[in-house]
Amino acid sequence: MNVGLFGGTFDPIHRGHLAMARAARERYKLNRILFVPANVPPHKQRQPLSGYPHRYAMIALAASQDKDFVPSLLEAPEELETDIPGRKKEKEREAKPNYTIDTVERVKQSLKKADRLFLLIGIDAFADIAKWHRSEDLFRECEFVVASRPGYSLADVANALPARLRPREEATRPFHKQAAKGDLVLTGVNIHLLDDVYQPISSTAIREAVAAGKPLGRFLEPAVADYIKKMELYKSR
Repeated sequence: MNVGLFGGTFDPIHRGHLAMARAARERYKLNRILFVPANVPPHKQRQPLSGYPHRYAMIALAASQDKDFVPSLLEAPEELETDIPGRKKEKEREAKPNYTIDTVERVKQSLKKADRLFLLIGIDAFADIAKWHRSEDLFRECEFVVASRPGYSLADVANALPARLRPREEATRPFHKQAAKGDLVLTGVNIHLLDDVYQPISSTAIREAVAAGKPLGRFLEPAVADYIKKMELYKSR
C-alpha cells in the first residue's frame, strides 16, 4: 500500500493543496493521503494561527469529495485527541512544536514493511529541509513528493539536502540548467518532483482577501469558503 502524508498549517486549506494531493495520488498510486494540520508548527511558532478545530474542520470539508483523502488528528492538541491506534498521549503536548519526523514515525508504526510512505511538500518549504529537526532521518523513513514551480532547478533541489546527503558541488553542476521535474534518486534519497501542479495561491493571500472583503471562489472549495464566512475567520487580520 502507498500512503501519502501531507502536513501543514492549512490556514486555510485551498485548491492548490488539493491539486497537489490529487496529482500525487494519481502519479504514485497512493491508496490514501493523510492531511495533518499542525498544532504548533516549528517554523511558525510566533505566527498567529486559527484555532486547530477550525483548520481541521476546513480540511474535513475540503476532503469530503475524495474518499482517499483522510483528515488526521495525528498532531492534535491533547484535549482534542481521540483514540488513535498505536498513539501514546503526551502531557502538555499542545505547548510543544510538532516535528514532521515524529509524525512520520507514528504513521509508520501502523504500516507494514512493504508499504511505502510519501511525504508531500511544496518546493519553497523543501528549500529549508536541511534545517528541519532530524532531517536526515526523514529521508530514511519516507519518499518525498515535492511540488515544484518555475525558477527552481534540479541543482536547487539537490543542494537543499542535508549536508551528509548532499552530492558534491561538481556532481550537481549539470543540474543547474535542468528544471526541477522528474525523479531525483541519490544514495539515501528518493525525491519525486511534480512540475505541473503549481498554482499561484497562498493561504496568506486568502487571509488578506477575506480581510479585504474580496471573493474567494477561485481559491477555495465552496464548503470551505462558506465555513470561513460563517465562522468569521480572518476578519481581524
